[in-house]
Amino acid sequence: MSDSTEKKTLTVKLVKSVAGTRQSHRDTVRGLGLRKVNSTRTLEDTPAVRGMINKVAYLVLVL
Repeated sequence: MSDSTEKKTLTVKLVKSVAGTRQSHRDTVRGLGLRKVNSTRTLEDTPAVRGMINKVAYLVLVL
């Protein structure tokens, strides 16, 4: 049962500046742990994280 203990991950990279975007989108980018352009984070693949990525899909790239 090692498959169930293995956590799936996503690597997210901020590729566009948050300047001029909605405050809620800026907050979502911060919630993903991204600060500056070209910063990356490896996050657990959960429905909540996927929803956040969908909300700001025009700012981020999933690697």
